[in-house]
Amino acid sequence: MTKLISALIIIVVCYCGYHLFVYWQSVKNEEENQQKQAASLAIQGESLPGMPYQLNESLRAAQRQGHAAMREWLKTYGPSVQDPRKAWIEMDFCVAIARDDPSEARRIFKSVKERTPPSSPVWPRVKQLEKSYE
Repeated sequence: MTKLISALIIIVVCYCGYHLFVYWQSVKNEEENQQKQAASLAIQGESLPGMPYQLNESLRAAQRQGHAAMREWLKTYGPSVQDPRKAWIEMDFCVAIARDDPSEARRIFKSVKERTPPSSPVWPRVKQLEKSYE
């Protein structure tokens, strides 16, 4: 009888230890995910690659001039800008025109989302804005 009780105690201790280990792993993974998320939110659009440095000043000027100038800038220089920088600029434009032209904003957002992979540095921003534009 004592052997049965000893075996039962060992089984219970192993079971509890296993569940404690699984819980510890989940907490550790959650902390790592939060750190990754915080790092991805710290990304600034100006630091992303994909745009020739010569276009920086014209982009800033277009942003200062408003929606029409930004739309024209994207038509003119959009083909020479590559992702992830292009996706970031287009999402900025989406946010800017969302009130005036929501259908255009949704169309642009959909285009950005379709071509942005989850490994992109822009992906957290896509997920953040997803609820607003779908």
